[in-house]
This record gives sequence, C-alpha cells and structure tokens, in this order.
Amino acid sequence: MALSIDLTGRVAVVTGGTRGVGAGITTALLAAGAQVIACARRPPERSLEADGRTALFRQLDLRDPEAVTAFFRRVRREHGRLDLLVNNAGGTPYRLLADSRPQQAARIVELNLLAPLTASLAAYEVMAAQPSGGTIIMIGSVSATRPSPGTAAYGAAKAGLDNLARSMAVEWAPKIRVNTLTLGMVRTELSSLHYGDESGVAAVGRTVPLGRLATPAEAGEACAFLASDLSSYVSGAALLLHGGGERPAFLEAAQPATNPPPH
Repeated sequence: MALSIDLTGRVAVVTGGTRGVGAGITTALLAAGAQVIACARRPPERSLEADGRTALFRQLDLRDPEAVTAFFRRVRREHGRLDLLVNNAGGTPYRLLADSRPQQAARIVELNLLAPLTASLAAYEVMAAQPSGGTIIMIGSVSATRPSPGTAAYGAAKAGLDNLARSMAVEWAPKIRVNTLTLGMVRTELSSLHYGDESGVAAVGRTVPLGRLATPAEAGEACAFLASDLSSYVSGAALLLHGGGERPAFLEAAQPATNPPPH
C-alpha cells in the first residue's frame, strides 16, 4: 500500500505563514489538502496557493495575548475546528550581546518563546474541546543546541521553545501531539542579509554535509508529515532538518592526509 499525506478537511493555522519558511509550510499544507489560515503582522506580497486552494490571511500581532485569544476563537467560530497550529513566526537581527539593550533582547525572547506559548495556550482551548484533539508544531532552530554568537537571545529562546514543546507533549497527551521541527540554514528571500550574495550563499552551503541550504518547501513537507496520521505516534520529538548538521571546525584544521576535504 502506497503511503501518502492527506490532510483533507483539516484546519491549520501557520503563524508568520506569509513569507520565507512560513510560506513554504503554508503551501505544503495546502497541497496536502488542508484549509490554511496564515497570520502575520503584514499581509503577504502574493497569494499563497496550491492545488486550487488558497490560504486565508488574518492580520495578527502575536505579542498581544488578548488579540491571539480572540483570533483562535474566531477560527473556531468560522471554521468549526482547529486541527493544527504551526508556531513559525520568529527571527532575529544579528547583534552581539554587548551591543544589545536589555529591551532588545527581551523582545527577541518575547517573539520566539512567549508568543508561541501564548498561541499554543489559545489553540489548546479549541483543540482540547474537540474529540479529535489536534497537533502543534514548533519551528525550532539548531541555534538552540549550539553557541549562537550574534543571535544569543534567539538561541536561548529556541532552546526554551524545544523544552516547552516536550513539556506540552506530556501535559496535553493523549489528545494533542506536540513536536518541534528543528531547522538548520534555509534559503529564503532574506538569505542575502545573513550570507551575502550568491557566492556567499554557496560558500555557506558547502559547510553543510549535504552541500546546500534547505528550501522552504522542504520545511513545509516535514511539517506536513508531522501533522499527518503517518506520525500519529510521534510526540515530544524534535525532527532535525539541517542537512547533516555542521562539519566540526577541528576537522578543517586536521592534516589533509587523514582528513580529505568534502567534495
């Protein structure tokens, strides 16, 4: 029997679902048959469509708890259910800690940890009341598991997000599954801000064992899997989407005779 991902009839919310990784997730869920509501502070620059379905857009500031609660109640009122929440909204500028004001660091933690917590609590109110329960996916980062100079507050927030997901998976089982999709470097429309021009992106890609950055579509496909019945026994887990991780720096310093460079 062929395996397939079918999310037909399911209602999904993707935070920050209008561009970059979020747009990739939104499109993949649409392609799998889900009805998707993408929320963000700014409307998308283009319509998000797949297989004849178009995502709905709702403007929302995830740092406003009252607005978030009202948003999820509106989803239940208008769509009758909520099957999936993808906590994707987040990000950070590059700024060394010594150059940061406390308020700046606090806002990074608020966006990347407290906002997903607020959204998850509001989604729980809907999911726990329906017989089918639901699924929550946190979009994490490898920054949570390694030093992150220049994005220290972001890395700390993502580490907290992963722990939060594991605790939620225990507290909210068996009705609600909670997992983390841990991303490495993804090529988006903003990649040049972090990695430079095409040659810079290519050079960064060569540091990854698979030789390139991930695409938003690949992140979306992984989310579709975690949302589907194929992962019905997966909860409290972190799925790594990082192309094999990072080649240890000490290997580059080793003798070439014992450490041939990657092709």
